[in-house]
Amino acid sequence: MSDHRECAPDHERHHDRERHHDQERRHEYEQWQARTVRCPGDVPVTTPLSWMAEKHFAHGERLADRRLPAAYRRPDERGDAGDALAQLALGVRIARAVEQYRPETVHEALQLGATWRQIATALDLGTDEARDILRSHADGQLRLYESEDSGGAGLLGMSPEQHRAALALIALGDDEPATATAEAVTR
Repeated sequence: MSDHRECAPDHERHHDRERHHDQERRHEYEQWQARTVRCPGDVPVTTPLSWMAEKHFAHGERLADRRLPAAYRRPDERGDAGDALAQLALGVRIARAVEQYRPETVHEALQLGATWRQIATALDLGTDEARDILRSHADGQLRLYESEDSGGAGLLGMSPEQHRAALALIALGDDEPATATAEAVTR
């Protein structure tokens, strides 16, 4: 029984931290909802993609309401130039966010057993173009690992071993999934 009492304060502290985190997240979301977006730089880098998409959609809805007869909408529901600019800026920012994670997602798909043909189909590219995405990413990550930006300690990027494993994935045939051995090396 004493074990349960000893754990209770830890559990309560954990619950308090979670509650505090949730409150902070709600506050961030409320600030995001109130934020005016007119250029991609108005969107903080840490903004979740789902929040950007939601705001993009809301501005699009307001613009679409402009085309409805006046009897079906209130004047304050009509989109304006600000809505159009926000939708354009958010579209750019969403595209950049999606593009940023593409190479890592290609790498992960291969590690999880997808083939180059499947990845190329998902990307609407040829298999060589899909391979170039991972090759460019792996080379850049190796340079980052070896750079002074990484403190010379390899804190960032791909180690030479990880880079070799990525190159081995690039060498797979179009319909050849990674083997369990290749997957283990890339972790």
